[in-house]
Amino acid sequence: MRKHFLIALVTLASTFANAQAKGVKVGYIDMDYILEKAPDYAEAKNQLEQKAQTWKQEIEVKKTEITKLKDNLNTEKVLLTKELISEREEEIAFLEKELLDYQQKRFGPNGDLIIQKATLIKPIQDQVFNAVQDIAEGKKYDFIFDKSSDMSMVFAAQRFDISDQVLRVLVRAQKKEQLNKKQLKEQEKQDAAEDLKNDPDQIERQKKLDDKKAARQKIVDDRKKAVEEKRKAAEEARKKLLEENDAKRNKAKNPDTKSGETAPASTAKENNKAKNDSIAVAKKAAVEQARQKTQEERQKLIEDKKKALEERRKKILEDREKIKKEREEAQKKKAEENKK
Repeated sequence: MRKHFLIALVTLASTFANAQAKGVKVGYIDMDYILEKAPDYAEAKNQLEQKAQTWKQEIEVKKTEITKLKDNLNTEKVLLTKELISEREEEIAFLEKELLDYQQKRFGPNGDLIIQKATLIKPIQDQVFNAVQDIAEGKKYDFIFDKSSDMSMVFAAQRFDISDQVLRVLVRAQKKEQLNKKQLKEQEKQDAAEDLKNDPDQIERQKKLDDKKAARQKIVDDRKKAVEEKRKAAEEARKKLLEENDAKRNKAKNPDTKSGETAPASTAKENNKAKNDSIAVAKKAAVEQARQKTQEERQKLIEDKKKALEERRKKILEDREKIKKEREEAQKKKAEENKK
């Protein structure tokens, strides 16, 4: 057992190492998890448990009967002959052997419980294997392992787990049996969108895109905040300068002013300086606003390109799905023609 485990471990490690080196796409499933969540498994499991419960009740009845015979024998032993005691003991031994055989038949290693469990679960396992093959073909997986099999997986990253994708395929297959053509077409569109959304590679790519977008948005917000702060500072400086000029003009008009003749000239000079400062601030604000507008237009262009790429990728996936269906229909038609 230890030898088999080591061989499986080395094989698995080698496969993943080669996959990483060559860019091979690898995934895995957990068959036990899928079976527990599969739509038909609960019903099959319930049927099996009901049968097992019936068999257990039959065994308990036989045990009670044997116990009763033993108690009666112990009670009546003093009144019976050796021949009768021997006959009773042989009867009890026969019933005990019969009970043991019945237990082995129902619950033994090759008993009815194991056989019927395999019979009930096999159709579901076949559905799982078909779903895995469809996913592997559609999403270009090179290897898909079963985590619950004998090939032990010491570690596997969650992003490689496609068990939930397999479950979605099983649930969809069950739903599609109850839909008309129009509903089926709409359901297929929803399924394609859901697969795209839950694709681990797509989720990773989308996360990176979202992070980049958030970083760009932060830069834009910081720049807007800096421009707004500069604008407020310039406005406050202009307001303060105007207040100082008003104060100087009022002082120039005061009769007590000794330099009355030079005050108006000084005031005019200061007014011109304030006006020039205001014009410079306005120009700077206009330049910053233009730059901000250019940045926003560039951001919009990037978003439009991203949207176009996303639509193109969706169209490619839809075309692939269409080609796959056409190929399946052609194969089905060819098979029917061969039968004829």
